[in-house]
Amino acid sequence: MVLLMLIWFMNERLVNNLFSSLRTFGFLFGYLPVSLSKLITIKKQKNMITTEQYDRLVHRVPQLWSSGILQRTKSTFRFQGEENLPSGPVLFISNHEGNFDIPSLLAYIPKPFGFISKIEVKKLPIISQWMEEMNCVFLDRSNRKSSYQSIEDTVNILKKGHSILIFPEGTRSKGGEVGDFKSGFVRIAKMANVPIVPIAIYGTSNIMEKNNNKICPANVQISVLPTYTVENIAHNEPSKIIEDLHTIIAKEIDFMSSAIK
Repeated sequence: MVLLMLIWFMNERLVNNLFSSLRTFGFLFGYLPVSLSKLITIKKQKNMITTEQYDRLVHRVPQLWSSGILQRTKSTFRFQGEENLPSGPVLFISNHEGNFDIPSLLAYIPKPFGFISKIEVKKLPIISQWMEEMNCVFLDRSNRKSSYQSIEDTVNILKKGHSILIFPEGTRSKGGEVGDFKSGFVRIAKMANVPIVPIAIYGTSNIMEKNNNKICPANVQISVLPTYTVENIAHNEPSKIIEDLHTIIAKEIDFMSSAIK
């Protein structure tokens, strides 16, 4: 009897996970054609409003789209640290757990931002058009020249008043320890003369990566941490900046982990 109940529970869980995956990805791709007309309407206003107003206008649709995706995973989210968001362009840096990091941050960070993405994403219709309006940067990791160009492109975007998000680990940790940070983000912040805003995100790998890529509910926490100012960036060596920010984010992740457990 116990065995039968266990088999029933496992089968029900598999069915629920399957439906959750279908709901999530169905909305992810189903919303795109609907968003195209909104994109066309928004682009018509580009030269009629300020950079900040346009960024907020563009940000609203990906924010709603991301929120819809997250709702269909039936996950719970806790966001804190909004008071740490400064005005003006910033370089966001965050640890990178999984594929749901970007939707989670788009949904909960009220400050508009673009991000660095793999060049392959540029081939996706509609998505790539939105990303271009969000001031995302496309990086070809197989091409060293592209890496240098992406740094220059990111600096130019920041200098124009837009914010950018970077994952300094360069790859997903899938819920493991926060990996080593690559140094490129420090160079970008120095060249663009903008502050760095660290973000800690915990639990997104439980939505997908830890479930053989099936969608499951998870508890996700997002924390915007105190700004690393332009003055601190100017007066410290890159190695010190990297160490400071890695420690800040890793400590917050440890705290989040222990709080959930």
